[in-house]
Amino acid sequence: MAATRVVEGIWKRDPTVWGGTGGTPELRDRLGWLDIAERFLKTHDDLTDFADSVRADCEKIVLCGMGGSSLAPEVFWRTFQGRPDYPTFVTLDSTTPAAVRQAVHPDEKALFIISSKSGSTIETTSFLNYFWQFTNEDPSRFVAITDKGSGLHDLATARKFRRVFDGDPEIGGRFSALSPFGMVPAALIGVDLEAIVAGAQAAMEDCRETASADNPGAWLGAVFAEAAMAGRDKLTLVLSPALASFGLWAEQLVAEGTGKNHKGLLPVVDEGTASIDSYGRDRLFLSLGVSGDWDPDIEQRLLDLGERGHPVLRLSIPNTEDLGGEFFRWEFATAVAGTILGINVFNQPSVGESKTNTQEVLDSSAELPAIDTPSRNELGQFLTGVQSGDYVAVQAYVTPSLTHDAALAAIARVLQERTGAAVTTGYGPRYLHSTGQFHKGGPPKGHFIQIVETPEEDLAIPDADYTFGQLARAQAEGDARALIARGRPLLRVATVGELVGLVGAR
Repeated sequence: MAATRVVEGIWKRDPTVWGGTGGTPELRDRLGWLDIAERFLKTHDDLTDFADSVRADCEKIVLCGMGGSSLAPEVFWRTFQGRPDYPTFVTLDSTTPAAVRQAVHPDEKALFIISSKSGSTIETTSFLNYFWQFTNEDPSRFVAITDKGSGLHDLATARKFRRVFDGDPEIGGRFSALSPFGMVPAALIGVDLEAIVAGAQAAMEDCRETASADNPGAWLGAVFAEAAMAGRDKLTLVLSPALASFGLWAEQLVAEGTGKNHKGLLPVVDEGTASIDSYGRDRLFLSLGVSGDWDPDIEQRLLDLGERGHPVLRLSIPNTEDLGGEFFRWEFATAVAGTILGINVFNQPSVGESKTNTQEVLDSSAELPAIDTPSRNELGQFLTGVQSGDYVAVQAYVTPSLTHDAALAAIARVLQERTGAAVTTGYGPRYLHSTGQFHKGGPPKGHFIQIVETPEEDLAIPDADYTFGQLARAQAEGDARALIARGRPLLRVATVGELVGLVGAR
């Protein structure tokens, strides 16, 4: 990197470091994240006053978003939640009817943040249509975060939303943590924005160092890329309790950023603690935590992993207020990894493919195939195809809940024990905008189990000729078709409970 002046090239916003040219789409106009932290407070110095006005008359914030634009706010909430006198917060990025219903109770005074860079994301548009009717078209209960010129920007302005925040046109969703997409929701739940920005600014200065060994972002990105090229492409995250939710955001950044041209790293989050002997030689372990926040047993496990020959990265921050710096370090690292791997980390071609497939399913009058749970023998045959270096991805089109979290974790643990492979789990359609890119564009090593539950009660979407239940099913079907077209092994199951019984999870 020193010889090719990669760090200087990134800061000069030179697209050739990723193999592109000045005219390459999604390279020339995707580097606004480099200085967004220091620009943000200057352009939104009234945000604290706005947050005070919201907490005076709202008890809940409902963020209606999808993908990278919604996951940083979720991390902020899980990390800093519970500040007195501030609203509670929920991220709605599931299209299951139950998830939409559960987002807010009719008696709650909620503010709805409609968050979409393009302003045309089908999930976000559906949420807006539903809650606009739900609130009897009360514009005071809506805030939009979107790019100028988008359909959402025009609609929010015409409807006189309480506030419209402009996104930065030169920042993509997965790099938007420190932009209005991340920081506006953070302010509304009482996060100390000055501390977050201070951490980000310090990381920015560190990442300007041209000597890679002294540049934490460049160093991390180099390790990511070299590990991927050496076959250690399963980035297994071990997070301390205070930063337990960081993996949600890191997963979409790294998987969607690097999963192209049959290259990249697959983040493995919340896999649990398997026997060290069961891990293959495809792992790169990374621990991230707040100083003093570690369980001694986990510390010993990390030492044992290193003694067994696994590469183990140890990262730490002094306190949770330094989260802004960690966001920036990982963004810079992902950008650097792309320069070494020779890929454009700012586009997402396979995400668009699944969107197209979803729309085709919705537009078709053909009846979709029934989801019949396979037999144990069929599951066994499926798992025998998992080879060394492969991974298993469980894709759950079910309503997110603590119960489902626990069941999916148990399923992942059993599958990892049976196959020795890395196992990831993700809710649909959220994963379509994160690991979904890696599933289709990354190394062809994935084996996919899709859970597609039929809702007990459906929910209509105003101004649409399909329901939320039909949308969720179409998204599952659209992604299944994309995987099958690539020859990826796919097994489909009707419910989480049936898969738990099938694999023998407890």
